[in-house]
Amino acid sequence: MFFSISKVHKFFYPLLNPAAVRMLFLGFSAGIPLLLVFSTLSVWLVKAGVERATITLFSWAGFAYSFKFIWSPLVDNFKLPIIGFLGKRRSWLILSQMMIVISLLFISFTDPKNNLVYTAIGAVLLAFSSATQDIALDAYRIESSSIKMQGSLSSMYLAGYRIGMITSGAGSLWLASIFGSENYNPLTWQKVYWIMALFMGVGILTVINSDEPKHSSNIIKKSFEQIKFFFAFILGIIFFFLTYVNIPEILSIKNVFFNFLNETFKIILSTAALVLIIFLCVKIDLIDKDHAKKGYLDPISNFLKRYKKVALAILLLIGLYRIADVVLGVIANVFYLEKGFSMNEIATFSKFFGVIATIIGGLIGGLSSVKFGIMRSLFIGALVAALSNLLFAWIAEIDANIKILALVITADNIASGFAGATFIVYLSALTSVKFTATQYALFSSLMLFLPKLIAGYAGSFVTLFGYTNFFIFTAILGLPVLVLIFFLGKIIVLRKN
Repeated sequence: MFFSISKVHKFFYPLLNPAAVRMLFLGFSAGIPLLLVFSTLSVWLVKAGVERATITLFSWAGFAYSFKFIWSPLVDNFKLPIIGFLGKRRSWLILSQMMIVISLLFISFTDPKNNLVYTAIGAVLLAFSSATQDIALDAYRIESSSIKMQGSLSSMYLAGYRIGMITSGAGSLWLASIFGSENYNPLTWQKVYWIMALFMGVGILTVINSDEPKHSSNIIKKSFEQIKFFFAFILGIIFFFLTYVNIPEILSIKNVFFNFLNETFKIILSTAALVLIIFLCVKIDLIDKDHAKKGYLDPISNFLKRYKKVALAILLLIGLYRIADVVLGVIANVFYLEKGFSMNEIATFSKFFGVIATIIGGLIGGLSSVKFGIMRSLFIGALVAALSNLLFAWIAEIDANIKILALVITADNIASGFAGATFIVYLSALTSVKFTATQYALFSSLMLFLPKLIAGYAGSFVTLFGYTNFFIFTAILGLPVLVLIFFLGKIIVLRKN
């Protein structure tokens, strides 16, 4: 036989080792919160009668993922009190998972129809907790195995992640239908979010029964310095939000483009205010200079020294690679509902079969990066991810047809899963084991910043130009990435210490 049993076993063996299986369950834990911040929440908001433009602005809760590099040095360098006996990575994982549970319970008691502010606060808390889990989990994954095994670990992590997304996506919508979501009742969604909080127990039990990585970086052990650093971080976050809220709009013209420029300007100034606070804390010795250098400057300088002239091109690729997927994804559920598909149909074909397709794409992408090379797989992933968005433009122009929707969702999710898996392998290869959590958090933060910023205006764009033009626009956004990959593909990029 062309494919013997032994060859098949050898091909799939990397996916069956204990480290890879562990990542399946931890990936599940990471996949639970994401859709509860974005996709599932958007359905809840539609049912509550919230406007389309406001719903897509809720995607800005995802900026917690974009700015997680700010507190990643805490996760990377500081040992937690009380639960610190579990080890650096495991204690941070347990803390972040418990924070996710608390956030889910908080948001379950809100009602966006009567008070949207509390729902927004809950979404931000949930995104912050989930981003913190991602920081610790990415570091745990990278430190748990060699670079040769990162493809299999990434594939299993993504498989678990997508199963978690099925649970919080399709599962939550099915539950809402069972509890009576057709007639809006906040108690329906309260029950849904309670059940999702219970599923976080999978990740908590996995961490408790796992071993601490042997190659984690050194811990700063001075507890007083930890407390001061944490205080400075909280102070910086407070000033970030105060600056953002109080900056007036520089452009009075009201349209999508000028609103985008206004918000970009406000975010840049708010980030500058946060950096200024950290700088002042260093100056007045609230933060030890050596600790600040170790936490922020050393990881950045390490990356720049290793990749020199191509560092900027690599960062640009990271910032643009997932833009087509993220910008389209934020309004997908709203589009399905407005097109006339029922919540059960969305749950079945988008959140269940669609996520299974993403798992398949992720497994193919992870194995492809091992067998055929990372850069070649990156190029294929970017190309199919951008082109698949054009299929949604086709759906926008025809009558609602569930068979066509299923076909398009399957193709789009296979492309997205393939691209996502190869990109995770690429980011892992770029990361130095000396600064695992901080560098990976910086990369993944950069990956989401611009897409999330643009995605917040997806609802306004659709209102002005329609769904067809919007989907074509998202496909065009993904094309410049191909040029960057072609350029960087000529350069051998290896992970160095």
